[in-house]
Amino acid sequence: MSDLSLRCSVCHSLLDEEDLFCPNCGTEAPKAEQSVRAGEIGRVATCNFQCSGCGASMSYDASAGSLRCPFCASVELVPQKDAKILSPRRVVPFTVGRDAAVAAMRRWLGRGFFRPGNLAAQAAVVQMQPVYVPYWIFDARTHTHWTADTSQTPPGARANWYPLAGEHRGSYAGLLIGASGALTPRETADLCPFDLAAGVPPEQVDLDNITVEQFSVPRKYARPLAEGGLEHLEGEACTSAYVPGRARNVHANVLIDGMSSEPVLLPVWIMAYRYKDRVYRFLVNGQSGRATGSAPVSWLKILMIPAFVLVLVLLIALLFVAFGRSERSKPRRAPRVEDPARPLTRAEAAHRIPSEPGRAAPSSGPIRPGSGYPASREVHGFRP
Repeated sequence: MSDLSLRCSVCHSLLDEEDLFCPNCGTEAPKAEQSVRAGEIGRVATCNFQCSGCGASMSYDASAGSLRCPFCASVELVPQKDAKILSPRRVVPFTVGRDAAVAAMRRWLGRGFFRPGNLAAQAAVVQMQPVYVPYWIFDARTHTHWTADTSQTPPGARANWYPLAGEHRGSYAGLLIGASGALTPRETADLCPFDLAAGVPPEQVDLDNITVEQFSVPRKYARPLAEGGLEHLEGEACTSAYVPGRARNVHANVLIDGMSSEPVLLPVWIMAYRYKDRVYRFLVNGQSGRATGSAPVSWLKILMIPAFVLVLVLLIALLFVAFGRSERSKPRRAPRVEDPARPLTRAEAAHRIPSEPGRAAPSSGPIRPGSGYPASREVHGFRP
């Protein structure tokens, strides 16, 4: 489908399919009424609610006994009238059951040294709920001119870096951009990837008996995020394919061509819990079981690290001080003073008196005057 199929009749600004009015001048979008009547971009959502806590808009499970926001665990849900909402082109069904999601939650909560020890006891845990979260799928072609510096310099070069430049053409499909108003962009990105080939038409999924979040991020706001993601991917592709060794100063000038997009609903298990008046979320990919979320940290455990390092440094310093005192307390040996009048033994003479050419070393006994060396020469300072 064409991503930019409509233009405003007054200011000629580009419009999205779901735009009823031009965002630039407010003029009614052409063919918008016919598209809605044909059911091409919308469907009627019933049992609509808006959370007063996090602001999430959703069509709630009609069979649910009690209403509670799956994103923030709030019970303050304001009923909304039936409305025409954006209809997804595909829906990826759940393949991960509740038991597997709960097991992943227990493993995830048990990890991490810096989490509070009373997290499991004091956290107000809400029952895990399946939710269909909205996403945008973007496909595009790219033509990139890139420049970078490599650490592999040619032979004879004196510099540490060598400049490179070139072109790259790429094609991308299935780039996901979250359209949730309750989940953060980081949370929607951490849940990826999904197998989009397993998607089915929305008519094959019972969307009336499950919580479905409505599209809160229009296509026109998701498109710049997709362009930024494509530029990042192109920079990585050019670096890995054309730049040997280490790279720096990577710049990619990306020309995006043929961008198209479609709305899709993806399965997510969501558990919201409160700990000390703050809401935290745990998320599980309903197709692959990939887990992510946020958890509180114990500042006492964080402060234990510098305290432990300080104690270790003090212990090492005390050991050095104690070793120095023990060395100073040891009795010192008096230096040996040799008596010049004492005759030298054969071993001392052989060690301290080198032999001269043509003269034999003393064979045995102490050295005495007249035994081959002048009596007036000092043996300690002898030089051949």
